[in-house]
Amino acid sequence: MTPLRRRLIDELARRNYSPRTVEAYVSAVARTARHFRRPPDQLTPDDLRAFQLHLIAKPASWSQFNQFAAALRFFYRHVLDRPEVVPFVPYGRRHRAVPVVLAPAEVRRLLAAVPPGRNRLMFRVAYGCGLRLGELTHLRVADIDPARRVLWVRRGKGGHDRGVPLPDQLLAELRPYAADRRPPDLLFPGPTGRPLGPTILQRAIHLARRAAGLDKPATCHTLRHCYATHLLEAGTDLPTLQRLLGHRHLSTTLGYLHLRAERLPGIRSPLDLPDDSGTPAGDGPTRGGTGRRGEGVRGRAGGPPPADPGSAAGAA
Repeated sequence: MTPLRRRLIDELARRNYSPRTVEAYVSAVARTARHFRRPPDQLTPDDLRAFQLHLIAKPASWSQFNQFAAALRFFYRHVLDRPEVVPFVPYGRRHRAVPVVLAPAEVRRLLAAVPPGRNRLMFRVAYGCGLRLGELTHLRVADIDPARRVLWVRRGKGGHDRGVPLPDQLLAELRPYAADRRPPDLLFPGPTGRPLGPTILQRAIHLARRAAGLDKPATCHTLRHCYATHLLEAGTDLPTLQRLLGHRHLSTTLGYLHLRAERLPGIRSPLDLPDDSGTPAGDGPTRGGTGRRGEGVRGRAGGPPPADPGSAAGAA
């Protein structure tokens, strides 16, 4: 191991970065150096700019692009102590896609299409408790608190712990599963006793989606989006939902507001709003103005212009 790599790992460890982040940052810096066939401490700002353009032309996803940017910014700021280089490694603007959300009936169809056994139980836990895929695969037997009906999520995203309500249905299913499998530590271990690989579960949810006849591109993370959206529709307030999801900022949780099923059908289009005659706006002839030429501009001499009947609605 080179001294630079060792120091990068040490600086990440000092700041308590997760093992996955350490692995991703080390890989990103190493791949950048291999691209130029030079040590990373010999790269110039022009080299870094050219590498980012190379990622765009590749093309790399924006999440991968920003992961490289975060790794290089950390490396030059904290390992090489060259903060003047950091502005030359910008983050990319990421398109915010609307998450896929299934209706409750569609979720039931999807879960029913998974063959009975471990995978179906894992997906039911993911939906019933709103877990991320990594949180699901790293659950331990000790994280279940049956007396308080709580499932503890240890070291979730950002390294934070949280507790979520454990539904009685899931508790009733987990008890026979644990009695039959007798997992020593991990609740859902893989064949070697280590956490189950995410590819296995993603493949299982893909097959279940096809078997259920769902056209929506649902993934394992879709179950978490459904959990959040369905809780909002049931009346859960935002601060409580933020804590249940483990969001650091409330603005992240606010994104689920526009996904509620009852919100969009309740909004009326301007074409459906009646005009003064009681006729919907799109049903009458098109009019270019008020029909009172110049009145709204000139008004009466020495006084204010006549009040517009729609001015109060516009102000509100």
